[in-house]
Amino acid sequence: MDGLNPRKVFSLLFIIGIAVVFTLQFGPGSNGFGSSGGGQAPGASAVATVNGKEIPLRDFSMAWSRQMNFLRSQGNPIPESVARQFGLDKQVLDRLVNAELLAQSAERHGIAPSDEELRKLIHENTDFHSKEGVFDFNRYQQVLRDFYRRTPQEYEQELRRQMAAQKMIDVVRTGAVVSDDEVRARYEKEGNQAKLVFARFLPTMYADKVPAPTAAQLAAFQKAHEKEIADYYAANSFVYNVPERIRARQILVKVAPDATAEQKAQAKAKAEGLRKELEGGKDFATLAKASSDDDATKLKGGDLGWVERTTWDPALANAAFALKAGEVTQPVESALGVHLVKVEEKKEAQNKKLDDVKGEIATSLYKQEQAKGLAKAEAEKALAAAKAGKPLKEQFPVPAGQQPALLRFEAETKPEAVETDSFTAQGDSVPHLGPAPELVKATFEAKGPVVLDQVFTVGEANIVAQVVEREKPDTAGFDKRKEELRTQARQAKQIELTESFLKSLKKSGNVVTNTEAIDSVLGSAG
Repeated sequence: MDGLNPRKVFSLLFIIGIAVVFTLQFGPGSNGFGSSGGGQAPGASAVATVNGKEIPLRDFSMAWSRQMNFLRSQGNPIPESVARQFGLDKQVLDRLVNAELLAQSAERHGIAPSDEELRKLIHENTDFHSKEGVFDFNRYQQVLRDFYRRTPQEYEQELRRQMAAQKMIDVVRTGAVVSDDEVRARYEKEGNQAKLVFARFLPTMYADKVPAPTAAQLAAFQKAHEKEIADYYAANSFVYNVPERIRARQILVKVAPDATAEQKAQAKAKAEGLRKELEGGKDFATLAKASSDDDATKLKGGDLGWVERTTWDPALANAAFALKAGEVTQPVESALGVHLVKVEEKKEAQNKKLDDVKGEIATSLYKQEQAKGLAKAEAEKALAAAKAGKPLKEQFPVPAGQQPALLRFEAETKPEAVETDSFTAQGDSVPHLGPAPELVKATFEAKGPVVLDQVFTVGEANIVAQVVEREKPDTAGFDKRKEELRTQARQAKQIELTESFLKSLKKSGNVVTNTEAIDSVLGSAG
């Protein structure tokens, strides 16, 4: 088969897939396939039965492979197990079920492609073309036999059903008529746009400016906030009840799981030799960098950080936790090999009761409350300055050539002026802020560019905002976009009608799925 590109040999199912496989994909919000009560259970070689007709496992396997190849071609090479966790297998099966439901509906309605339409589609498939770029019947038979694994009769029958399914969709979509009023309503929503500049004032930006409370302030706060203090302790008990820990380094002499007794003895002898070097004054971190077999810690001088007893092999933990800071274990064997561990620092277990930490918690909550007050006061001050004529971009400039920390997904240490993209009144979210219904409402009540006349609260942040652009629907704008909006509205209604039609087919029919068959090929989603 000279010149045949194996990646293209399955492209015929893709051709119809434009209509059936992809058109019927409604994204994460799809209602899925489900089961509608009793019915004939699929055989072991089928992933589902649709009104008694089986969808073969091989069809699912091919569709799944195409889906994974598509993701890889888009730069998203995710493992199959992860794809299943996100329900991608259900979406692939749903598309196959939808296609079968539509094909059966088309048959009931007497909808079928003509022989000429079938011939034209087959002749257009480049998998069946000769080197000269024309349809070659011998090549057609060869590709079907060697790659599609179908006889011409099987292949053409499947193709007819897929084309009929698409024709059924086309019939349903002819009902997608859009009135002028609907187009106008769409414009009223989409043509109502605004752009903001805002600054966030977070309590964390002002925490270091809060002085420690006096004894009298702390006592008063503690008395007035007993419940909050107790709740804080309960939510953070893991901070006050800490098991014994050591900060350690290790040198590992790795031993293979199937090592012989002689190999194990050699590893232990090597570890003993390294310990003698340590006794002779060799620095542990330096020796770990040179000699440890633990790739995860070797370059860090064997640094393991803080370790709790329960996270280690019992023999290794018992040896290390028996030491004082600065001491090194004798060679200790584990499933990984032979270890030398140095204890750098040691912390005893802590079990602090609420009474032991009331003052500490009260101080923290007091400072948080004060920081919230400072953040609100700074926001009010910025709002007053903006209303007096000093724009937020002047008050809180971002260094030239940089983006605000918020857009870099970094911790914000000070207020910065952030400009949004244009957004509409359709939702309750503001770009870069998320849900902020009060701010959205105030934005679209504004007639034009203006400083919004209040400080808004979004999560922990105090927000000062000014409308910098305001576009309102008008006749000229509507006339300019009318046909574009009509097309968009028609497409939206076509999708809605198709989805509604499929729901009715599922409700009146019977779909039984076989997840065990999918698991047999893909493995469990875990």
